[in-house]
Amino acid sequence: MITEKIGKVVKGLGGLYEVRIEEDGKVSRLACRAKGVLKRDEAKVLIGDNVRVTIDDSTPDGVVISHIEDRKNSLIRPPLANLDYLFIVFAAAKPSPVIETVDKLIAIAVHNSIVPVIVITKSDLQSDAADEYAGIYNLAGIPTFVTSSEAGEGISELSEYIRRNITLGKTSAFAGASGVGKSTLMNTLFPTLTLATAEISRKIERGRHTTRHVEIFDIDTESETGFLADTPGFSLIDFARFDFFSLDELLPTFPELIPYVGKCRYADCAHVGEGEDECAVARAAAEGRIAKTRLESYRSIYRVLKNKTTY
Repeated sequence: MITEKIGKVVKGLGGLYEVRIEEDGKVSRLACRAKGVLKRDEAKVLIGDNVRVTIDDSTPDGVVISHIEDRKNSLIRPPLANLDYLFIVFAAAKPSPVIETVDKLIAIAVHNSIVPVIVITKSDLQSDAADEYAGIYNLAGIPTFVTSSEAGEGISELSEYIRRNITLGKTSAFAGASGVGKSTLMNTLFPTLTLATAEISRKIERGRHTTRHVEIFDIDTESETGFLADTPGFSLIDFARFDFFSLDELLPTFPELIPYVGKCRYADCAHVGEGEDECAVARAAAEGRIAKTRLESYRSIYRVLKNKTTY
């Protein structure tokens, strides 16, 4: 007998996937592999995929993922599909953040129609720095939370945001550099997750990769289930080749720049090397209406993409 079920891929290790199935209000999980065509290149199954599972009782290994539903979006790093919210986590200190990397993640999220949310951790270590970073992203209009799992700062506000927004099957992920405290934060927000945590290497100020795979967890908010993914930490080398979209697609990923476009002295202004007398975007940054670090990140990414298109 052959039957089919629809579910969401919530875990994958060594070619074996776990698919969450919900039927008549009851949740079950099936362990299965993907059929051959779904193991290669762009067709490969991603965590977060909505899939069809075929169950054939007449064969020894008769439970397989047979079809992937159309994706809303997909990310290379972290490797996830169908995201609605991306919680971009970085620490106020230990390790110190690399703002351009944060801005690249925001750009990737915006390009993929994912709502970016900034979460600054370890505010107890450097509160002034945490507030300064928060100012950058509040000015950009991005939801921003300053937190300390140690001191409890900002936890209730972030929890409330998740409760109000990650509902009705929406999928979110926490992502950021190794050692910023993603798993500790998630344990604080959702004690039942009991994710592993690790100490920071004092010598290099980098975290050990506590989370080694992407996994999606149920989060129940007043009987409305949403999904939350923990992801492996990444290092700067992951963004050495920033080629997730084209040069022409860059500007919309910095939404706070858009109101000033078209107000520059020259119609073909790229907002890269021009001074504030000629460029309205540069002038807005000089006057504090746009964070200077955001404009610097835009210009840096622009140059990377510009060089890519010339080869």
